[in-house]
Amino acid sequence: MSTRPRRLYLQAMGIDVWQRRSRSHLEPSMSDPAPPVESAAVAVEPIAVADQWAQLITEVEDCTACPLHATRTRAVFGVGHRQADCMVIGEAPGADEDRLGEPFVGRAGRLLDPMLKAIGLNRERVFIANILKSRPPDNRDPRPEEIQACWPYLLRQIELVQPRVFLIMGRVAAQTLLETQTPVGKLRGTVHQFQGRPLIVTYHPAYLLRSPLQKAKAWQDLQLAQRSLANTTTTVM
Repeated sequence: MSTRPRRLYLQAMGIDVWQRRSRSHLEPSMSDPAPPVESAAVAVEPIAVADQWAQLITEVEDCTACPLHATRTRAVFGVGHRQADCMVIGEAPGADEDRLGEPFVGRAGRLLDPMLKAIGLNRERVFIANILKSRPPDNRDPRPEEIQACWPYLLRQIELVQPRVFLIMGRVAAQTLLETQTPVGKLRGTVHQFQGRPLIVTYHPAYLLRSPLQKAKAWQDLQLAQRSLANTTTTVM
C-alpha cells in the first residue's frame, strides 16, 4: 500500500501521523508503507467443504440452544474469505448486526474497515466472526451459558477457515479464547497462541470509539498482527 492511502486510513482511525524530515538511524514511522503481503492463487473450494459451510450456516440459523434465539432478528454467522489467513473475532452482534445478519456493520464496523486497511487487509481478505451468533438484549455482555452454546460453532468455523493468525477484538472474545480473566490492557502487545497459531488481542472498535486515546495502542496491535502474518505463508489473493 502506498504511503498516502495508508496515511488516510490511519487518520480515519483517529491516529496522528507524523512525518520525519530524516529517517536515517531511526525506526520506521507509522506513515511508512505496509510491506506487501505475498499471495498465491487460491484453490477452488472442494464440494465437501462447501457442503460443510452450508450445513454449519443452517445449524446456526436454526439454533435454539440458548434463549437468545427468541429475541434475535437474525443469526449473525460471519462473513469474509473462507480460506483467510487472518480471522477477526469479536464478542457479539449489536443492533445493526442483528438487523442485517452481518458482523461489524455499525459504527464499530466503520472503524474496523480502516483498521484492517491500514495493514493491507479488508473484509474480503479476512474472515470475521463473533463469539456469539445472536445479539444479547440491550448489548449486554454475553453470559457464560450463551458462550458455551455458541462455542462449538466458532470452533467449526476456525476448523473450516484454518486461519494462520487470529486478531481478537475486545475483552469477552480475548478472555474466552485464552481462558483467562486478565484484562485486555494486559493481554495486548503480546503474541499469544490458540491451537498453535499466533493470536493478537486488541481493543474492540466500539471501545475505541468511546476511548479514542487508546487508538495508538490499537495501531501497535495491528502492526503486531501484520508482522505475524508476514511470518506465515499467505494464500489469500
